[in-house]
Amino acid sequence: MIKIIKNILTFLVIFLVVGEITVRLKNGVSDIPQRQIDEFGIQKYYPNQQGFWRGGTHAWNINELGWPGYLPKNYDNLISIIGDSFIENFMNPNDCHQSVFLKENAPKYNFIEAGRSGVSFIEGMEISKQLNKFKPITNLIYVNDADFYQSLVEVAPADDITQFSIESDSIVLGKMKSPLLKKILYNWKFAYYMYNKKDLIKNPFNNEPQVSFRDRMKENLQENNIKVFNLIDYIKINYDISRITLVFHPNSNKDIIEKCKSVGFQIIILNSDNDKTWIFENDHHWTCYGHKRAAEQVSKQLLLNLNNYNSN
Repeated sequence: MIKIIKNILTFLVIFLVVGEITVRLKNGVSDIPQRQIDEFGIQKYYPNQQGFWRGGTHAWNINELGWPGYLPKNYDNLISIIGDSFIENFMNPNDCHQSVFLKENAPKYNFIEAGRSGVSFIEGMEISKQLNKFKPITNLIYVNDADFYQSLVEVAPADDITQFSIESDSIVLGKMKSPLLKKILYNWKFAYYMYNKKDLIKNPFNNEPQVSFRDRMKENLQENNIKVFNLIDYIKINYDISRITLVFHPNSNKDIIEKCKSVGFQIIILNSDNDKTWIFENDHHWTCYGHKRAAEQVSKQLLLNLNNYNSN
């Protein structure tokens, strides 16, 4: 019996070592940067990290401010770009980021990105307050419907997302979710690889249809929109929105857009109706092509807005 146990343990150790080496050599999982919470309660990345996307197709980097991508050469005529995983954009190389394409289309301006998966609309507003120390001309906040709903405790409660509570009329800062487990998984590549694979194994006893977040929000759309309107009214009172331009994803909720317009936000609405190749085949995020097309639309309207502002 003891010999059998020793053989099993030996085989297990060999299996884990070979698995770890194989996953690392083939970049079987994406490198994930480590996060921290800064003194203002914002989740950012530890500065100056580097890693590879799954398959080793390209590298990503975290700059000295704790955000993905490169910093501008200087901060003159600065415009910030704030958003969630679309702006974080680890799935594309650094030359396929919004800041790069916007700089190509508007060379007189400099751009800085502050993106992280899970950033809600209210957290985007909090991040803009930090970036105002660089005196940007405007802060571009890229948003979709989920960013508004996930900003509200009463609509989509989540401990790891910065949200606003209508009931207490206050901001609830997000917490790090399972930081120790994540640190272990991100450093133990083979374990992380197996952890990701578990989602591919279907439970034969679970035949319940999966309901998307968007569909769940539609179940009480009018009620949820009213709560979003309360959030927008709160932001109007408590933030300087004169420096904010909201960039809405294609097919965003028109009622939310109109409410944002009514309180004084500058608005840019993206359109991909005539082009279905903005996103990856098995992923809703934008490809390099999608980022380029989005930046073309943003820069066109942005320059028009800035010209109108300067003329006044």
